[in-house]
Amino acid sequence: MRQNDPGYQNPDNHTETDTGNSVQKDSRRRRSFLSRVHIRKIDLSPQQPGETEEPGDRRNTELVAVTYLFIALLLLLTVWVGYLEIFKRDDLNSNINNTKKAGASGNVIRGSILTGDGTVLASTSIDGDGNETRSYPYSNIFAHVIGYASNGSAGLEAEENYDLMSSHTSLLSQIQSKDDGKKVQGDNVIVTLNPSLQQTAYYALGSYRGAVVVMEPDSGKILAMVSKPDFDPNTISTQWENLVSDSSSGVLLNRATQGLYPPGSTFKMLTTLAYLREHPSDYTQFSWDCTGSLSQGDVTITCYHGEQHGQEDLTAAFRNSCNTAFADIGLNLKDNALHNVAENFLFNSKLPTDIQSSQSVFKLTKNSSDGEKMTTAIGQGDTLVTPLHMAMVTSTIANGGIMMRPYLVDQIKSSEGDTVSKNDPSIYKKLMTPDEAQTITQFMEATVTSGTAQALSGAGYSVAGKTGSAEHDIDGGGTGTHSWFCGFSNVDDPDIAVAVIAEDAGTGSAVAVPIAKQIFDAYYGG
Repeated sequence: MRQNDPGYQNPDNHTETDTGNSVQKDSRRRRSFLSRVHIRKIDLSPQQPGETEEPGDRRNTELVAVTYLFIALLLLLTVWVGYLEIFKRDDLNSNINNTKKAGASGNVIRGSILTGDGTVLASTSIDGDGNETRSYPYSNIFAHVIGYASNGSAGLEAEENYDLMSSHTSLLSQIQSKDDGKKVQGDNVIVTLNPSLQQTAYYALGSYRGAVVVMEPDSGKILAMVSKPDFDPNTISTQWENLVSDSSSGVLLNRATQGLYPPGSTFKMLTTLAYLREHPSDYTQFSWDCTGSLSQGDVTITCYHGEQHGQEDLTAAFRNSCNTAFADIGLNLKDNALHNVAENFLFNSKLPTDIQSSQSVFKLTKNSSDGEKMTTAIGQGDTLVTPLHMAMVTSTIANGGIMMRPYLVDQIKSSEGDTVSKNDPSIYKKLMTPDEAQTITQFMEATVTSGTAQALSGAGYSVAGKTGSAEHDIDGGGTGTHSWFCGFSNVDDPDIAVAVIAEDAGTGSAVAVPIAKQIFDAYYGG
């Protein structure tokens, strides 16, 4: 048979042989390809001790670390944006440096500023051609506290810009205004100011440069805030060049919140507090023989006009405003005692208020000289304070040692009268014990009944207060004296606290006290 022929080849066997060779070749090709491909195994499990870290493992660890870092940064960014949106939105929107709101001014008529009884302090009128005019019915009287909204902005016009340029009128009213091609009315700012007290304080300060602040001790509401010299916000645009060029008078400066003055003897309220804390049980044993002057090294402290007060206890030293007695107290207080009291009362710190204000200054340290200790204890030296700050110190004493946060804005209302937001009284901190506050109040009452503020006694209301005569250097040489008074009325249940400073007016009893009396009289209808 042919299949037994050695030269015979079976076709089927040939096919099977070719197929087997092809499979073997494919298998070899796959092994060759796979040998050239590096497949990395990702293992996120931590390396065990003794194991050798492969380069790929190290890269995986770095990739995971970078991923976690980006996730953490994203979370931090999200939290920060949320914080700004929730807690700082109003502050950012109303910041005078934020120009974002200006873009919406074309759609909103600037809201009005009103008192609680509806008295208009600032409003916007529109003529037939659509021209807007901002007007201030009381002209100069509220100039600094209300401010202006042209040539920049200041005062409440700046601080409440966001609310004044926002509108919470009803949707129907907004649609109607849009259909009529008109702007919507902005929200109104309702302030805590009392028009009657503001006018009284303004005219009582008269031609003196200086400031007056009136506030409620138990709420922090500002009832009056006057600064002089002043300006008419109705003419701010036409008078702008003259106002900004008159740098010597500082017409645009709100002295009530930004003016820094030596506090003079009004600071003795805090010096007394420091002494009470060092002598809680024996302060009644204080004794001082005033001879009219006290020298230490090259510094001599004198009482006003060199007056000799003779033998005094602490009450007499306070009511007589005896400089030598308080200078001696300053010398003998423990290191940093007065510094701690001053900083506790927010010297060298921002005041807890949205009202723009300067930071009061206190520089005495434990390393200060004896002369510096004496002058600082009587409110001189390098100590500087704003009238608003002194009103807050006085209010803290009147309020049993609790300092309230001062505020000017009571609430925001839509033009239709709906309440948008409201500010409530807020405690900043308890800074004194009730006993400490009561003791200093008694000293302040003695100042009115038989001391340097006797002009306030005998009225139909009671007053506790402290006068001050603060010396300061005058440009070109010489020394001037600012007239201070700080006090509160209806001592058993205080109604208002008043801080008055009249620049270069002499003693506190001569000028500041009569100014304060006019304010107290007006409050009680006298």
